Amino acid sequence: MAARIKKDDIVYVRSGDDKGKTGKVLRINGDKSKVVVEGINVVWKHLKPSQQNQRGGRIRKEAPIHISKVQPVDPKTGKGTRVKYTVKDGEKHRTAVKTGSDLGVVSKV
Repeated sequence: MAARIKKDDIVYVRSGDDKGKTGKVLRINGDKSKVVVEGINVVWKHLKPSQQNQRGGRIRKEAPIHISKVQPVDPKTGKGTRVKYTVKDGEKHRTAVKTGSDLGVVSKV
């Protein structure tokens, strides 16, 4: 399966509480079809006191969201875009549908 979204991509959030925001992809969990995006879906995590963390407390961290809720950002327009695949010089590239700008190499063909 080809990856429409990769780590370190800048993505646009299409739906949910953070709709309209953009952020960088930190992690991808392909088994569950989830992504963790910097600054998106931030939740409080409550920590019990332990040997490493004597006081315990609350920390803020990004929770995963479903991959279908995000789109790669087109470098030309700065908006979310659909992705198609094109083959150039023996390499498979991700390409923005509307503007045709290159989003990166997927693999060698």
